[in-house]
Amino acid sequence: MREIPVKLITEKVRDLCMKANTDIGDDVLQAFDLAMEKEESPLGLEILKELKENARIATEENVPICQDTGFAVVFFELGQEVHLVGGDLNGAIQEGVRQGYRDGYLRKSICHPFTRANTGDNTPAILHTEVVPGDKIKITIAPKGGGSENMSRVVMLTPSDGVEGIKRFVVQRVKESGSNPCPPTIVGVGIGGTFEQAALLAKKSLLRPLGSKNPNPELDQLESEILTEINNLGIGPQGLGGRTTSLAVHILMMPCHIASFPLAVNIQCHAQRHKEIVI
Repeated sequence: MREIPVKLITEKVRDLCMKANTDIGDDVLQAFDLAMEKEESPLGLEILKELKENARIATEENVPICQDTGFAVVFFELGQEVHLVGGDLNGAIQEGVRQGYRDGYLRKSICHPFTRANTGDNTPAILHTEVVPGDKIKITIAPKGGGSENMSRVVMLTPSDGVEGIKRFVVQRVKESGSNPCPPTIVGVGIGGTFEQAALLAKKSLLRPLGSKNPNPELDQLESEILTEINNLGIGPQGLGGRTTSLAVHILMMPCHIASFPLAVNIQCHAQRHKEIVI
């Protein structure tokens, strides 16, 4: 049994919150480069260049990529051979988010649903915990902006809708979203499970590196087909026209009930913010 103090969890969460909001991943920057090679719209091409320049400035000057520094979503994988000591795990994570948004001068965006009164420190964070084999901890921080989250949906299709029903719904969701999620987007798709599990699958799918293949050949092909249809919509970078409406479609799937066909679409903005660490 390996002991890890929760104080260390707080420190790592603090650092990840700041890093995720200022440092775009290399996979995203490479996706911008590939998009610029294919983009036919002069305005679309210019916007992609500006997005890449914005990412450079954010990293070099240590300032947020976007004014919306997001709802802090935390994926926490806990090795079953780990014993956390010195306090409460949830409390330690919330304190890490509190410190990260304070020390990084990141906008606090979390408020009461009715009164809209701000909580003042960007907590509570959303915590998804999974117990896994081993004696390590993996923490992933994925700040989620309001513009992209607002365009996301969960729907209960009928089994007869099939794969074509998935394609129709996902493409239509992107079409209706237009410029709101700050395209070029990454489209996370969750298929199967239950109502809430489909949504979680869609969000987790966004953590996969851009440019990577889906390990399931059937889903890899489906991702490619949906992405082609999306980029034929003509929405383009920032919604101003072009062939680069989305950088990628990522799908996660699991079995579902014989009477159900859950489908979730979680749209992510072009920044694809997330950082992780293994302890």
